[in-house]
Amino acid sequence: MTCGVVVIGSGPAGLMAADVVSSGGRNVVVIDRMPSPGRKLLMAGRGGLNLTHSEPLEAFLARYGARQACLGPMVRDFPPAALVRFVEALGQTTFVGSSGRIFPTAMKASPLLRAWLRRLGERGVSFLTGHRLLDVDSDLTCRFGLRDGREATLAAKAVVLALGGASWPRLGSDGGWVDMVRGWGVDVTPLAAANVGVGIDGCERVCSRHAGEPLKRIALSAGGVTVRGEAVVTAVGLEGGAVYALSRPLRETLAATGEAMLHVDLRPDMSVAEVAARLARPRGSQSATSWLRKTLRLSPAGISLLFAPGRGRLPEDRAGLARLIKDVPLRVTGLSSLVQAISTAGGVAWPEVTDRLMLKRRPGVFVAGEMLDWEAPTGGYLLQACFATGRAAGQGALSWLGDDGGGP
Repeated sequence: MTCGVVVIGSGPAGLMAADVVSSGGRNVVVIDRMPSPGRKLLMAGRGGLNLTHSEPLEAFLARYGARQACLGPMVRDFPPAALVRFVEALGQTTFVGSSGRIFPTAMKASPLLRAWLRRLGERGVSFLTGHRLLDVDSDLTCRFGLRDGREATLAAKAVVLALGGASWPRLGSDGGWVDMVRGWGVDVTPLAAANVGVGIDGCERVCSRHAGEPLKRIALSAGGVTVRGEAVVTAVGLEGGAVYALSRPLRETLAATGEAMLHVDLRPDMSVAEVAARLARPRGSQSATSWLRKTLRLSPAGISLLFAPGRGRLPEDRAGLARLIKDVPLRVTGLSSLVQAISTAGGVAWPEVTDRLMLKRRPGVFVAGEMLDWEAPTGGYLLQACFATGRAAGQGALSWLGDDGGGP
């Protein structure tokens, strides 16, 4: 069997590539190893589908760090405003939250996915599930393993790979494609955990007592990067948006030196002097916990951090205590595993692809989404880049097909 374009992976990037190619009138088959399409998109929307962010585009692009130059052209070509229009064209209204994040009004991914699959079906896009990719030959013949142990092949004129990273193995994104792609001679930056929680040394008592409690309106710093936001105490350390945003500097520091420090500012809206002035108020017979809670509105979890690790008592002088409240040093023992991560860093190195995301060493094969070497914090930046790279790969496949459906 031969078809125009085979899209392998039905996450946001794969579906966007299929949408672009099918809108160009080309025959498309979307293939996924899971029993039904869009599993990862549904998981992304479990707590509210954060599609993108409303901040100015230049600030938005800066969230991609060192990969801004690579992703920038694709995100500029399909910016947040374009993504909102795309979603609303599928009948899903959106709104901007108080944090600037953009969500569908329904908050869930399922209505969007149903509408999207319906449109793709109306265009003639077909879906094959339960097919695990084994290889793509140089003539673009795709080989798959089926659940019953048999193998199947599908010849294509162009292939879009959108197989994800390795942070959601139970949804099909297990990084199993890495060896296959390296076998083609393609350089792949090792996959690593991004947007992930951290373990903290000496905080066992804090973690066991306060696991699940939030740390609100704090600032975290690591590797010269400071982020305001929230965190949550876990059984072994901390997780949450502010922690996730520091995954990259923490990961790089741990890899380079074997250790890393995370600094917590429990009152980032106040200076050391202002905190010290509050602490100058009479304590009376109050316990330290009650005094700090009433004087500075510190949470029980935040107060407990002041005592750990290894700090049996608080500084007796107000200036010393104020400095500690503004900078609680925590030694990071490591990041949570890749399986527990929200997203993946690493992937196909950018020099290996053209500006249309085609693999230079495997002409006619395009890559999109988390298969590429980039990372971003949560807040809408992850999905935006997946949609934008999926769109770029789809456009690349159309260009490769050409007017006659042949070569480049």
